Amino acid sequence: MKYAGRLAAVAVAGALSLAACGTDNNAATGSGGPSTASAAAGNDSGLSGTINAAGSSAQANAIDEWKKNFQATNSGVSINYQPSGSGAGVQAFIQGTVSFAGSDSALNDEKGEPAKADARCKTGKAINIPMVTGPVAVVYNLPGVDGLQLSPKTIGGIFSSKITKWDDPAIKADNPDAKLPSTPIQAFHRSDESGTSDNFTKFLKATAEWPYEPAKAWPAEAKGQGAKGSDGIASSVKDTEGAISYVEMSFAENSQLQKAKVANGSGEFVELTADSAAKTVETAEVKGTGNDLKLSIDYATKTAGAYPIVLVTYEITCEKGLPAEEAKLVKSFLTYTASDEGQAALKELGYAPLSGGLLTKVRSAIEAIS
Repeated sequence: MKYAGRLAAVAVAGALSLAACGTDNNAATGSGGPSTASAAAGNDSGLSGTINAAGSSAQANAIDEWKKNFQATNSGVSINYQPSGSGAGVQAFIQGTVSFAGSDSALNDEKGEPAKADARCKTGKAINIPMVTGPVAVVYNLPGVDGLQLSPKTIGGIFSSKITKWDDPAIKADNPDAKLPSTPIQAFHRSDESGTSDNFTKFLKATAEWPYEPAKAWPAEAKGQGAKGSDGIASSVKDTEGAISYVEMSFAENSQLQKAKVANGSGEFVELTADSAAKTVETAEVKGTGNDLKLSIDYATKTAGAYPIVLVTYEITCEKGLPAEEAKLVKSFLTYTASDEGQAALKELGYAPLSGGLLTKVRSAIEAIS
């Protein structure tokens, strides 16, 4: 079946329809010049089709904002993103059912994911393009206790079920002036495979004497209670007194959850903000080659004012190998997401925009898509 036929079939089957918003922008596009989003993406009025994508729920709020703006100035394009979790998104990309995957972890060498993704791309290689910096908040529900401070070791003790009461001596040591109740701790973790869990356990492994290997799947030995997706975690914590969990910052803020200050490698307790998280990402090392921008995060950063638990959500797609029209759509959309306008929108949503040399590399990688 030709590509156009596939797009029509997907649309008829119920792919996400065009958001009916931004009518002023549509009018401007058709009467004298492109809007900012259209210009940023380098689109023309003839761009049309459907982009199917899936993966990270941590970046769902960013995708929602981006697709609203992009579709408002590209009325022939429909973007269907399913926040199914990073693991499911990567598998969908490898199987060829989506044009790109959102993943809070780069393709995993030990699982053979790069080779499988390259095979899907056929004539090119799959590349990891960092696009969203999602700080991971340690969220809790403890009425009367604001400004909670937690060291990595204490966090590790809580999530390994070694610390079970809120007035445990370890938590008291981190919070000498706080009045801590004897409430039992209800620790929640992601029940589905998650890049957020992968990054959170990488942080614990690097800083907290965590006995388990980092993974997208939560270690069963660590026990705790599971909840599916970032929305599920946020809801569980909000509804459970004594709860604690980890979730991407935008979900914490949207649900108005309490966020703990976390100690970085120098022992400084740092409040989570877009700027404090950006300080950690700025020191990340690119481990990939060419346009593959896989990053290595220093979770034990000693940079002053740096919040240490961050994840970078990648858009994983083919540098070359997608059908021509599909590649054009993906390239245009990602060009917008990496534009000044696209990145500026992130801060209002609780994410940290990319900047500097990393953003330049991201834009070069997108330009290479064909």
